[in-house]
Amino acid sequence: MSFPRPRAMIVEDDPDILIVLRKSLEGAGFDTSLAADGSTAMLRIEAERPDVVLLDLMLPLMDGWSVLAELRDRPDAPKVVVCTARASEIERERALEMGAAEYVTKPFRPDHLVSLVWDVVRRPSPGLTTEWPPPADPVQGSEPV
Repeated sequence: MSFPRPRAMIVEDDPDILIVLRKSLEGAGFDTSLAADGSTAMLRIEAERPDVVLLDLMLPLMDGWSVLAELRDRPDAPKVVVCTARASEIERERALEMGAAEYVTKPFRPDHLVSLVWDVVRRPSPGLTTEWPPPADPVQGSEPV
């Protein structure tokens, strides 16, 4: 049985982190798309319907909090993994209450993040009729970014 590749959108304004995340996720079997600000992310989420969004909170034009707020009430919203430098427990709880599936603080190891994203994609969602297979190969890269 053949499964489609899961789609991940990376919303990050730091180009170095964006490149590392893209290479790591694509190497683990994801199709990726990119956005460097929240406004562009919302347009692309609507058009592309990703399965998961990796979302920085500190973004230009429209911050990650606003993206989370807009996605919260959508029945077809993608799962969200917040990836941020904000390490406050209060902000973590707020993001999870707003609908984020996970909250990861920078710096993080790309291989750990990819494993977490696979875990999030595999979690059941309302209306989900297929399960994602495990990634074919472990992801290389143990240096924090």
